[in-house]
Amino acid sequence: MPLDQQKLQSLSHLEFLSKQVVEGFITGLHKSPFHGFSVEFAEHRIYNTGEPTRHIDWKLFARTDKLFVKRYEEETNLRCQIVIDDSSSMYFGSKEGTTKLIFSIHCAAALAYLLKKQRDAIGLSIFSDKVELHTQAKSNYAHQKMLFAELEKLLAPISEETHKKSFTANALHEIAESIHKRSLVIIFSDMMESGKKSEELFSALQHLRHNKHEVILFHVVDKSKELDFEFENRPYNFIDMETGERVKIHPNEIKETYVRSMAEYKKELMLHCAQYRIDFVEADIKEGFQQVLMPYLIKRSKMQ
Repeated sequence: MPLDQQKLQSLSHLEFLSKQVVEGFITGLHKSPFHGFSVEFAEHRIYNTGEPTRHIDWKLFARTDKLFVKRYEEETNLRCQIVIDDSSSMYFGSKEGTTKLIFSIHCAAALAYLLKKQRDAIGLSIFSDKVELHTQAKSNYAHQKMLFAELEKLLAPISEETHKKSFTANALHEIAESIHKRSLVIIFSDMMESGKKSEELFSALQHLRHNKHEVILFHVVDKSKELDFEFENRPYNFIDMETGERVKIHPNEIKETYVRSMAEYKKELMLHCAQYRIDFVEADIKEGFQQVLMPYLIKRSKMQ
């Protein structure tokens, strides 16, 4: 099928990339054991016994052997707030140039494209030491274009001298109060808090649930470096990306203590998420988009 050049030109680079990611993901689902699950519910819902049969999609029935009813725009009412941590620690990443922030932006763009495809309302929040951007969730075309433009801005490189601390707890409290209707809140963050007790961070997560929002926390990490501390057996200069503080040390001298501390914090974070009924998903920047898109689809299907 020939490409629609006019349609392609209307897409930003990030939007075009997200389109490719989502369509590739959906194609993969159709070839996998999840066939029939995918995003069919974007335009269809499962047929309920006793309903009129005139809206059944018989072509889809032939493909899936399941009864789906064609779904109309007024039936899709999911509101989703995508929240991205833009603090300096999120600029850490691999030698290949994939930072935690770039990974989060690409995942957020893919989700935004999928939400747009499903005719859902999308909002965007960006924070570091303060909430830098917060938009209410909307589903109109102009709003969606604006969201992709804001995500594009985040891809611009920053100076090494820029040290943006992360006050995640304060930001999440503010965002929780700013979302006025029940929503699915999707957070991309490494959950590294500057100078605050972890209990304050957990309280902010609880605030979102207290306000009746469904929450998915994508804990964005470079697993090999940040959790497993896999460095060569030689001295390194380690730099705190949020303060600029430097320390020269041999990795083997601190590896055992560091790995244990990170494992304990991750366990504590997971336990609190389970307690508050928040979906916790570890998102390794060296892995693919499926680790983000699949949990979203599963969560959304449960909210039907």
